[in-house]
Amino acid sequence: MERAPRIRRHPRARRIKLRVDPVTGDAVVTLPPRVPEADGLRFVQHHRDWLAERRAALPAAIPLQPGVTVPLYGQDHVIDHRPDLIGCHHDVQRRCIVAGGPVENLDRRLEGWLRAQARRLLIRRAAYFAELVGQTVNRVRIGDPTSRWGSCSSTGTLSLSWRLVFAPRFVSDYVVAHEVAHLVELNHSPRFWRVVDTLVGDPRQARDWLKRNGAALHRIGR
Repeated sequence: MERAPRIRRHPRARRIKLRVDPVTGDAVVTLPPRVPEADGLRFVQHHRDWLAERRAALPAAIPLQPGVTVPLYGQDHVIDHRPDLIGCHHDVQRRCIVAGGPVENLDRRLEGWLRAQARRLLIRRAAYFAELVGQTVNRVRIGDPTSRWGSCSSTGTLSLSWRLVFAPRFVSDYVVAHEVAHLVELNHSPRFWRVVDTLVGDPRQARDWLKRNGAALHRIGR
């Protein structure tokens, strides 16, 4: 059964806007302050063909289940379920993720293991890049945001997506370096981009990769 549209209000919205959530496929309606919700629902119905086209264009969902192929550090890996083993580990030579234990809740255990790999990688790289620019990372938070891959607070806390563990290293390095550069310049000024360039070189290749493949990373484990 199709889920009801998610209705949001924005104080500066001047017209009804409709988009498809790239993660869930839900219809998301943004309404100006005084527009009734009923108008938003009618707007969704009027654009149902457009919604169907956008949903059909979304990358396929990839469940974390035995035999499924998922990217790890940018390379395809098969999930190899071994119920007689305990825990999960990365078999580099066979290019697979070995997942032990019962098949029940296997997806949750795999996601927990992947988050742990991401945490180790991203914290280590954040410390490395911060040292290069003479800065200190106050804290690294690993989450699952849908609208951005990372952010940096004014207090020096970096927030990064665990899904970067699926991306090639040059991509995750760019995202981490981008946020570390905000420790120097909390803006996107020319000086900020010079810091990024100092850390990882020209960022265009990584940014282009995320534009092409980012939506697919959000569909893993769905």
